[in-house]
Amino acid sequence: MDNSVYQNPLITRYASRFMAENFSDEKRFRLWRKLWIALAESEMELGLNITPSQIDEMKKYAEDINFELAEKFEREVRHDVMAHVHAFGEQAKSAMPIIHLGATSCFVDCNSELIILNDALNIIKAKLVNVIDKLRIFALRYKDLPTLGFTHLQPAQLTTVGKRATLWLQDLTIDYNNLENLQESFKLRGVKGTTGTQASFMELFGGDECKVKELEKRVVKKLGYKKVYGVTGQTYPRKFDYNVLCVLSQIAQSAYKFSNDIRILQNMKEIEEPFEKSQIGSSAMAYKRNPMRSERIGSLARFVISLPVNCAITAGTQWFERTLDDSANRRIVLAQAFLALDGILNIYMNVSENLVVYDKVIAKHIAAELPFMATENIMMECVKAGGNRQELHEKIRVLSMEAGKHVKADGKENNLIELIKADKTFAAVHDKLDTILDATKFIGRAPSQTVEFIENEVEPLLKKNSALLGQKGEVKV
Repeated sequence: MDNSVYQNPLITRYASRFMAENFSDEKRFRLWRKLWIALAESEMELGLNITPSQIDEMKKYAEDINFELAEKFEREVRHDVMAHVHAFGEQAKSAMPIIHLGATSCFVDCNSELIILNDALNIIKAKLVNVIDKLRIFALRYKDLPTLGFTHLQPAQLTTVGKRATLWLQDLTIDYNNLENLQESFKLRGVKGTTGTQASFMELFGGDECKVKELEKRVVKKLGYKKVYGVTGQTYPRKFDYNVLCVLSQIAQSAYKFSNDIRILQNMKEIEEPFEKSQIGSSAMAYKRNPMRSERIGSLARFVISLPVNCAITAGTQWFERTLDDSANRRIVLAQAFLALDGILNIYMNVSENLVVYDKVIAKHIAAELPFMATENIMMECVKAGGNRQELHEKIRVLSMEAGKHVKADGKENNLIELIKADKTFAAVHDKLDTILDATKFIGRAPSQTVEFIENEVEPLLKKNSALLGQKGEVKV
């Protein structure tokens, strides 16, 4: 690494090499050559004066890109596509006259970008599915473990640790469905010409519309795709970029929510992200165990969540058939959105499969709050034994206020149960309090909901994507 110049931390610290390679110049320019070969081969098959030997020579150099020569040409002509046309032609000399025949730059630019985006979505899908699988395991393991539920970040009714994890899971299954819907509607730009009218190809084929339409079908098929946009300007619709970024943003939102929950739970000492033996939490405070992984998820997630508006502006400022003020912007935004989300999911996988649950701390927190939550049950048991509901309500209200003061003003443990045990008004339940205060009686259908949700919505998703499972999260630094 050259430490004397800025290095993009998405590459050096966060994203996987696999995602970085997906957006590399090498992949992009190899796709350009694949597109030029598919175009020339299809034009030959439909009767243009192109020979098999020209196609063979192009194929010979399809993977052997002369980068230095291409860079030299680009400095001269200030046009990346034409620079690579010339560089390719210097190798496949016999094919030089027919490389890029009838095409505009966006033939290679847009189609290759779409393929790269689709491949990137596949990488994200695989990681998303693996996070879902790891959270599934966690949710089932802790489906029966009661824990305080919170609304407004204030203790509310109990839930279970596993049921809470299904909320994280549900967010991700929604994201997965959105990603699938996006990919199901995926289309290439196709072979459309300079302003999308296919005029150059109509000229090449003597006005034969059938051949021009067939040319597009053949090229797209050779690239392994079926669908193309029915109409375009010079580029594919930039609204697609916005749709992509929205899907990425939604996944980032889900990860952000998870990371915030874990950070709060770690503060409460109930659940902790993994912390390695030699890991340092603070340069000054050696005792600290900072939730570094979850904080990193949140940090990167904010970046991804902020990006869709950029693509929205680009889509809205494409004058007529196209303008070039999208180019430099998109080189940055699209790649970096995927690189950042890739880094997020790497960490999400790592955290979700290594969460540490401290059940005794959870039980302690329940014990501090459950007496208040159990007052309705205590009151009802006394009513069943012949007590007056209104008198019981007033008595328990007074005792609850006293216990609350004991906790908040005096900084002591919740003594509501002791107060109830000492009050003859509640004599009917004195021998039943342990049963009434059993935390498992306050979790409703949380365990069954967890199992049902996983069986009905998570398992089918994982079964469909079983070939993608088995990844582990990597934390680079």
